[in-house]
Amino acid sequence: MLLHIVILLSMALIVQEPPPKETPRVIVSSAPEVVEEFEEFEEETPLDQPQTQEVSNEVVLPDATVVEDVQVVSDAADIDAAAVSVEFTDFSTETAASSDLLASVGAIGGQAGGLGGRTDPKMRSKLVQAGGGSAQSEAAVEAGIKWIINHQLPDGSWSFDFSKCPSCNGNCSHPGKIQDRGGATAMALLPMLGRGYTHKEGPYKKQFEAGVGFLAGLAVKGQGKAYEKGGNLYSQGLAGIALSESYAMTQDKRLAGPAQLALNYIMAAQDPVGGGWRYAPKQPGDTSAVGWQLMALKSGNMAFLQVSPLTIKKAVEFLNRVQADDGATYGYTDPGNGYGTSAVGLLCRMYLGWKKDNPALQRGVLRLAKKGPSTDLYFNYYATQILHHVEGDAWVAWNTKMRDMLVKSQQTKGHAAGSWFEEFDKGHGPEQGGRLYTTSMATMILEVYYRHLPLYGQQSVDEEFKE
Repeated sequence: MLLHIVILLSMALIVQEPPPKETPRVIVSSAPEVVEEFEEFEEETPLDQPQTQEVSNEVVLPDATVVEDVQVVSDAADIDAAAVSVEFTDFSTETAASSDLLASVGAIGGQAGGLGGRTDPKMRSKLVQAGGGSAQSEAAVEAGIKWIINHQLPDGSWSFDFSKCPSCNGNCSHPGKIQDRGGATAMALLPMLGRGYTHKEGPYKKQFEAGVGFLAGLAVKGQGKAYEKGGNLYSQGLAGIALSESYAMTQDKRLAGPAQLALNYIMAAQDPVGGGWRYAPKQPGDTSAVGWQLMALKSGNMAFLQVSPLTIKKAVEFLNRVQADDGATYGYTDPGNGYGTSAVGLLCRMYLGWKKDNPALQRGVLRLAKKGPSTDLYFNYYATQILHHVEGDAWVAWNTKMRDMLVKSQQTKGHAAGSWFEEFDKGHGPEQGGRLYTTSMATMILEVYYRHLPLYGQQSVDEEFKE
């Protein structure tokens, strides 16, 4: 008995190390984990100072595999203190090689809806010819981008109020009223991206680098928020598109963190009840704002960044609530049939998986085609993409009118040469965004032949980005 007691006491004194606790592979729907601050693109051309300042949240680069307990900080009072944890499809554990992207439906290569038509000048030329573009429309695109470049601010950003631009000095009329360089910089970068111009390709590498560096710096400093005090979630959607496309087209890993942060802010800002977006985070949504956010998430999806399926599911529920005629038309905050909101809703449905033979889609497209191009650039921007994706006779008729109207209305004299403004409706967008807004929208419309390849060229049946 004494011997057994001694043995038992000896065993009790043996201390074993507890097994290490495994960190769960969960990411919150807000901001990525910290790794390191955003770096300069190239030593010989440092980014502006804001990109090198330390921030409380660092950037998750694509080789990070686990993210835990980090959330977006917003100035909006209604952002919850704790974000809901959700599982993400892990697109970005590493940067996909070009060959992988080319093989992925809806990704960067020559597949449905992809960005591959932008980067190769020979392919661009073929797509312009096949899609109905012209030498004049291509010259108009280059002139539009040149006007945008000439109105860049010294710190690399753009302002809707370009009267502050030293190179313009008030020589162009109709500056915008929005005081948000985040949204303005994104709108300036998007036509360059549509043309295949980045900090690695094209004639404006240095200018693009300064611009995307400014935008990335906003996203890092704002822990996802990529707009200034005068901006809102419309600007955030534009920034999400610009950062995601920049990362997708260059595969520069330093852009992965800022792009993911911007997308996470969008996902955290979604209305948790209605599934939409509007001006402020978690505000009940409107169709116009939803369109920009979904296009940003789609761009992120094509760049192999992380997008929450739950966010997409909620956005589909929002579209269901504002649709009419079974989805052929869409209202602003309620069911309706406005032409602009219907164009936004239908394009979202296309990217969310509706097939070309969907009856509601066919009715909606026919209605837009019958209306034809107008002096409302916002409507033209979305409707042009829809008709291009559908192709056929309706596209040919639409494109001829749209292309010629834009080529004819572009300014050709003076400091404003290459820009657009006077010939279009002075609605909310043009009045607030001014000549930079209208020039960016018009240029992107003329890039439609290669900016996004037709969705239904190869039906995206296996696309991850679906409800």
